Amino acid sequence: MTADAPTAGTAKNARLVLLTLAAGQFLMALDSSVMNVSIATVAEDIGTTVTGMQGAITAYTLVMAMLMITGGKVGALIGRRRAFMIGCVVYGCGSFTTSIAPNLTVLLLGWSFLEGVGAALILPAIVALVASNFAVERRPAAYGLVAAAAAIAIGLGPLIGGAATTFFSWRWVFAGEVVVVLVILVLARRIADAPTDHKPRIDLLGAVLSALGIGLFVFGVLRTSEWGWFRPKTGAPAWFGLSPVVWLMLAGVFLVWLFFRWEARLVARGAEPLVDPALVHNRQLTGGLTMFFFQYLVQMGVFFVVPLYLSVALGLSAVKTGVLILPLSVSLLAAAIGIPRFRPNASPRRVVKLGILSMFLGAVVLLAVLDVDSGAAVVTVPLLLIGLGMGALASQLGAVTVSAVPDEQSAEVGGVQNTVTNLGASIGTAVAGSVLITILTSSFLATIEQNPAIPDEVKSQANVRLAGGAPFLSDAQLNSALDEAGAESAVTEAALDANATARIDGLKAALCILALAALTALFFTQRIPETQPGAARN
Repeated sequence: MTADAPTAGTAKNARLVLLTLAAGQFLMALDSSVMNVSIATVAEDIGTTVTGMQGAITAYTLVMAMLMITGGKVGALIGRRRAFMIGCVVYGCGSFTTSIAPNLTVLLLGWSFLEGVGAALILPAIVALVASNFAVERRPAAYGLVAAAAAIAIGLGPLIGGAATTFFSWRWVFAGEVVVVLVILVLARRIADAPTDHKPRIDLLGAVLSALGIGLFVFGVLRTSEWGWFRPKTGAPAWFGLSPVVWLMLAGVFLVWLFFRWEARLVARGAEPLVDPALVHNRQLTGGLTMFFFQYLVQMGVFFVVPLYLSVALGLSAVKTGVLILPLSVSLLAAAIGIPRFRPNASPRRVVKLGILSMFLGAVVLLAVLDVDSGAAVVTVPLLLIGLGMGALASQLGAVTVSAVPDEQSAEVGGVQNTVTNLGASIGTAVAGSVLITILTSSFLATIEQNPAIPDEVKSQANVRLAGGAPFLSDAQLNSALDEAGAESAVTEAALDANATARIDGLKAALCILALAALTALFFTQRIPETQPGAARN
């Protein structure tokens, strides 16, 4: 890639190019958070459950994680700009399909699959197109603004989704995405393509191994709430006496190991690998990727758990839920944009450490104040802290990873980086949901077992029916179900109390796991450089 190509255009053209690429990044990040405040509404509208919506959210990021590396190679083969535009078309088709989805199957096709495939082409291309359209000295600022666009999307997503769901319909969000895609396609003609020295060959076996390995592992994690982690739940399948989750996760790890062995063999033979194995030994790059993984694991776990508390446990509307998440959005934006602007020479390692500590402290504070009698206001301070931490990480990690390799490897690193972030997002949502449902079930059954007002027959039926996992129900939903079943008032009251307690126990358990993940990330911060990449190059 050359630094001269971008200088040919005018300043106005450069701004339009940056706006176009940032809009693409915004759109990809928006779908990761826009529907979290509307989970209950969407689930009811298409005839599914919270668990079904958890699967759709996880599947979207999972498809991206599975195909991102291959998407980067396809971009090198057909041209980055063409890959970007084709990805936008596929993504737009997915958004339209989602907007008219009558059931979960069509929603999965549009949102999880088509949008995921489109994103796998778009995101790696953005990294290379920034480098091909901006001179070397302008690239850090350009990468920072693109990263800020993602932060804005994640921050405003809950409010956009909440407003659309409350005043119109959640379907309008995806219909609006189609319009944005059309605008991006019109503006994309001004983007200069990223030159490539040669047409790469796509390592098909490597692509299959990496996609299957990542897919099996995350699918296994996703099924834990229904199948169990190790011992199979009642009615769940058992493979050699263990839950299928164990074997799926082991198979996934084994296939990823085979993938890296195959890539090393290709390099030894002088062939072109899907991913250069030498990248694994790049200390700065692996440090940045590890932080990306933990950031998105905690981030998407929080964006799954907190909206459930506000919209289901407290029964708030989608727009009120979005407004209550706004403190996280504001502090996230303030840190993501403010740190590079006011402290451009701050130590990346120090900023990342402080960001992780802020996320950890926010999760711990929320864990401490969450209770059956807590109101909506208790989430404000914890979300401010978590948002500050997310923004601090967003302000540093993009520059850390891209500057760790030569410019010609930027697209390859872009594919790996987006794979890692979506893998973290998938696991974060899956683990948070799995732990929440598992603890909710055990807490609910334990509470009603100790209540003398509930007949033994009802307790026995509850144990049988909830053996595979209790749904995350609001009081209104549970009350309606009990009325239809003809339950006595004493049983209904006891069940409602047990449900309220179980919901909080499940939420606390999920938050505890997320706090532990944030704390674990601190052990890997030594791989983050102490000086800014731009300063290191001077």
